[in-house]
Amino acid sequence: MTQGAGQGPAVRTDTVRDFRVPAYVHQAGQDPAPSEVPEGYTPTQRDLPVVNRGDTVQVQMQATGDPVGTPNGLGPLFVVGDVHGYLDELLAALRERELIDEAGDWSAGNTRLWFLGDFTDRGPDGIGVIDLVMRLSAQAAAAGGYCKALMGNHELLLLGAKRFGDTPVNSGAGTATFQAAWLLNGGQKSDMDRLQDVHLQWMSRLDAIELEDGHLLMHSDTTAYLEYGDSIEAVNDTIREALTRNDANECWDLFRKFTKRFAFRDESGPEAVRELLAAYGGTRVVHGHSPIPYLLGEVGSEDGEDSDGPQVEGPHVYADGLAIAMDGGVTMAGKLLVCQLPLDN
Repeated sequence: MTQGAGQGPAVRTDTVRDFRVPAYVHQAGQDPAPSEVPEGYTPTQRDLPVVNRGDTVQVQMQATGDPVGTPNGLGPLFVVGDVHGYLDELLAALRERELIDEAGDWSAGNTRLWFLGDFTDRGPDGIGVIDLVMRLSAQAAAAGGYCKALMGNHELLLLGAKRFGDTPVNSGAGTATFQAAWLLNGGQKSDMDRLQDVHLQWMSRLDAIELEDGHLLMHSDTTAYLEYGDSIEAVNDTIREALTRNDANECWDLFRKFTKRFAFRDESGPEAVRELLAAYGGTRVVHGHSPIPYLLGEVGSEDGEDSDGPQVEGPHVYADGLAIAMDGGVTMAGKLLVCQLPLDN
């Protein structure tokens, strides 16, 4: 599916009027009380549960050298995990894989590159990340390849904060607003100040799920995609149409569902992956969203102290080998992952 084609003009929206931070955001050393946290809040480091699994593996990534294209003339396939505003780390990772040159321009010919979403929030330069991805998309297309991106829950969050600000939305946990949730989840005022219509249009037209070489690419490790359609095209169209309607409650429900995580872990994980693959095709799910350090049990002890910090060597393969996690935990001093598919493991 071609991104951004035939979607019509995007609706111009008002800027967020007020950047006052809710009282529960910056109470030093304290987590927000459950009653104060809007439903749909993405847990941060101290909140995420930890899973210790003995049947999972991390795949160390090796230099690609001169990757060979596919028989149909397409170039090699790469995926990028959650970036969250860490532009310098992204540039370094793309250079290491020889996808861009020292000037930051596309240098990978007909290579295919997919970003799995979550470009902004928490890190210092989310708008810079979006600008880079937009520029690389044009350069890759001109070189015979492509650079595309999926919708993450933080794109939904930023769109909601921009469009709806502090407008109350329906929430099972009480009154919630996109602005409060955005701030709780690491929203950066500098990103909001630089956010332009072109960024809003680009984000609102992103696909939510795609299939490449048997890999079902998505942002969140959830089965919520099944609620939006029985085909990839239906899911993407349904979500874009929901964003076009510009209804705060509908957008909040979308954000809330795609903030869910950990559907592919534990004993029920493989079956959840198979359900998605049966509906949309493919032999493996590749996702971001849930940081690998949590899936590996390397952070999140009860006292909140980590002896050596996150140890991320590469993508995390789990759920009987059916799922690949790509969020290396760059926001917690982990690693911003860029890897070639398929993985050799």
